[in-house]
Amino acid sequence: MNIETLRLCIRDFITEDAADLQEILGDAETMAHCEPPYDMEKTKQFLHDFCIEKKGAMAAVQKESGKVIGYILFNSFGEGEYEIGWIFNRAYWRRGYAYEACSAVIGYAFGQLKARRIFAETVDLEKSVPLMCKLGMHKAGVEQICVENKQTEMHLYGLAANEWRQHGDCV
Repeated sequence: MNIETLRLCIRDFITEDAADLQEILGDAETMAHCEPPYDMEKTKQFLHDFCIEKKGAMAAVQKESGKVIGYILFNSFGEGEYEIGWIFNRAYWRRGYAYEACSAVIGYAFGQLKARRIFAETVDLEKSVPLMCKLGMHKAGVEQICVENKQTEMHLYGLAANEWRQHGDCV
């Protein structure tokens, strides 16, 4: 899969992306709401097993530099339902890259894959929920989960195909 936006190329991960992906997954602040930061060995294993072999995620590559600046989770969850998620290199936060990438992937899912529904989940109310709302997603529920022996809330958001079609490329 290859999706072009104004500033990004969203493509499948390749082995050579390990160093750029490590900058993302190895950063403690970036990973604060996910899991402990990865070391290079864990990043390479994750890159190979999940991103490349399973094709569970795509790389958001900045066109200008050729650098992988984002990880876009994109998984099929049954008939016409997809999960989306994102983790971006902290050096590129607050520049609209996550919105640009996720908008393009959502458009691809509804337009090309004929998805019925896209959903996302997060424990990060400060950064992720506003982006989910900007993408046109609506709150679908809250689950209590245990993370590192601590109870927390997982917020679920979704977007249906008919909602996306009503807004077109604005979402």
